[in-house]
Amino acid sequence: MKLQKQELSVRRRAEIYNPDCRRIIAKFFLPGGDDQRLSALIRRVLALPESVVEEVLEQVMEEFAHRHRRFRYILEKHFRAIAGLVSLPTANLSEARKLLIGAYFTNEYSVQCVGLFNPSIVPHPDQSGLEPGHLRFIMSFRSVGEGHISSIEFRSGVLDENSEMIDEEVSAFLEVPEVVYSREVDRELLLAKLSEEGVEAPVLDRLRQKLPQQCKKEDLAEVVRYVEVPESEQPALAEQLFKAAEWFLHNNYEIHFDPETKLSERVIYPISPNECKGLEDARFVAFQEEDGSTIYCATYTGYNGYIIQPKMLETKDFINFKVTTMAGRAVKNKTMALFPRRIGGKYAMISRQDGENMHIMFSDNRYVWDRSEVIRTPTSPWELIQIGTGSPPIETDAGWLVVNHGVGPMRKYCIGVELLDLEDPRRVIRHLESPLLSPNAKEREGYVPNVVYTCGALIHGDELIIPYAMSDWISGIASVSVQALMDHLLGK
Repeated sequence: MKLQKQELSVRRRAEIYNPDCRRIIAKFFLPGGDDQRLSALIRRVLALPESVVEEVLEQVMEEFAHRHRRFRYILEKHFRAIAGLVSLPTANLSEARKLLIGAYFTNEYSVQCVGLFNPSIVPHPDQSGLEPGHLRFIMSFRSVGEGHISSIEFRSGVLDENSEMIDEEVSAFLEVPEVVYSREVDRELLLAKLSEEGVEAPVLDRLRQKLPQQCKKEDLAEVVRYVEVPESEQPALAEQLFKAAEWFLHNNYEIHFDPETKLSERVIYPISPNECKGLEDARFVAFQEEDGSTIYCATYTGYNGYIIQPKMLETKDFINFKVTTMAGRAVKNKTMALFPRRIGGKYAMISRQDGENMHIMFSDNRYVWDRSEVIRTPTSPWELIQIGTGSPPIETDAGWLVVNHGVGPMRKYCIGVELLDLEDPRRVIRHLESPLLSPNAKEREGYVPNVVYTCGALIHGDELIIPYAMSDWISGIASVSVQALMDHLLGK
């Protein structure tokens, strides 16, 4: 088979985003062992003379305070956290001793010492103060640090009238947000998880009738009494219901950054049990609600060291975020990307359920996905191992533009493009038979060799802007003329 010659002119830009070991957070630290070890450490600190406490704290402040925007506040917060864990009496402790105890339960963590890759891009919610033809944007990155734990970081910049990039200054500081755990569970999420666990449809229908839209755990026991199952089976059903609710309550939460922080100072570090080893490959999309408002949604993969869990991140301002664990029989794999609006009254998602093919899903609930169908299988030599989503779909007059990826010989990852029908995105109008972007000599070396990969793209003027990762290490920017790309896809 003769390979199709690449005809499109893709420009690799000068911008390079490198990992920086100086990007650190001060996180809560618990030494290994049990409560006895924690208590013994605290007793040793309490036994220090006050003069020694002040001397050691002064050294800590001299070494570390300049590395964090609110260092004293961080130490105070970590002191309160450990005091709550071991019931530490605090009434007679000096401020210096409290801060020093907090310092013993704090450690610095470099969030991107391993890599800064798999970027996504969306228009910034604040477009004020710009010159005509300019667009402010936000990029998210997968930042990887010690233990290969992935976090989400942000950058911002401006595309000028010629689609050239003007990056905004990156702060020297990083901060983690305050966390608020949910006290209620979405009914449909709860029922979707029970369905995954084999609860039969008639029981689920009865629960749907009896449960409120938002369920409190303490209300669930009463509901089981009214479900038409034998009395002997009610305790087991109640326990299953409790466990499912408890799982969601531990893994769904809200996070709030200090509004005074700059965008580049905000990092979302793993918080809940089902993502404790990483937040991977966030794909942000500016989703248009039916009332005309915009909410920024990102699908990402939570990883706990054993299994993956697709999750949804939502924000209107990139200060306050809601994190929701998705559920349903079709929530099984990576590379899920939400369409930027409803189609035919339903939410739509591109996904890869089977590790090989491109799927599409529709749902009435953007957290629950039960069915998917294949819309394309690998056909070209560069993608025969698997294909998957890159960017969320981008709406154009000609159809939905989807930047994707394919895996070929030697497990080389390349970037391609799909064009889906605007009214029925199950129909693929055409896809590029040759890669749009293939790793060159400078891009193929890294933590995972021979990979170019993206989690987002946007159109500005006549340019399709594609931030992309190079071998799971660094990131760059590529662009291509939209008109030339469309002519190629439509056979003009």
